Amino acid sequence: MRTNRRAGTLFLLISACILLLVIALAGEALSQPAALADFTRKNLPPCLAHPFGTDWMGRDMLARTVAGLSLSIRVGALTALLSGGIALLLGTVSAACGPRVDALVSWVIDLVLGIPHILLIILVSLACGRGFWGVTAGVALTHWPSLARLVRGEVLQLKQATFLRAARRLGVSRGRVLRTHLLPHLLPQLFTGLILQFPHAILHEAGVTFLGFGLSPERPAIGVILEESMGYLAAGRWWLALFPGLSLVLVVMLFAVAGERLRLLLTPASAQE
Repeated sequence: MRTNRRAGTLFLLISACILLLVIALAGEALSQPAALADFTRKNLPPCLAHPFGTDWMGRDMLARTVAGLSLSIRVGALTALLSGGIALLLGTVSAACGPRVDALVSWVIDLVLGIPHILLIILVSLACGRGFWGVTAGVALTHWPSLARLVRGEVLQLKQATFLRAARRLGVSRGRVLRTHLLPHLLPQLFTGLILQFPHAILHEAGVTFLGFGLSPERPAIGVILEESMGYLAAGRWWLALFPGLSLVLVVMLFAVAGERLRLLLTPASAQE
């Protein structure tokens, strides 16, 4: 009997989304306990009371890790939405407004892609005052070019479709063509691209924060936790970096699984398997 891969794919997608939502909500609930210091229990290794151990201030590392992941997910969600909006606007304008506009947008895309991501994020973050909004602006303004190229290619392909040619000959306005024909075809690719941008945004946010150019040290961000733990690894306190690092990898993998499952569901070749 032939199995339906669509049901399994949908199950994995929903499971990954539920786990990410639970982490985000749990991080909000643990934001206060994550900052609670108790010097009577400092530097405790992993145990039943503290599965991830405690740090040099007696703060519970499980609470700090979950709170940091929640913050990273919020940064990733906001930056993905902003960069997705930029990509949709520039990709559509590039393909629909003539060769001169297309050449200008393509040049901007090549320019942004030609600068190393981390360096550009650091520069934008510093220019915007660092902190939450600085790193959000830095990640958002550097992650749109690849998605913009995808949108541009889709629009160029759709412009040659028979139904769009018929609509133009019937005198349908550009705005109506965009709303009723282009956007419905672009949204599946755009949604998939947005979800696949999450892990890149989270890793870049953590990397920039680790280097000291991102979120402020008083916030329980994963980059802050990993940066602080580096000074204690030589003393044998391995749990300060191991569990937050593994948790970050888990969240990135969940986003990657969700994006891949969504791509399979929206791809016509595999949607009915």
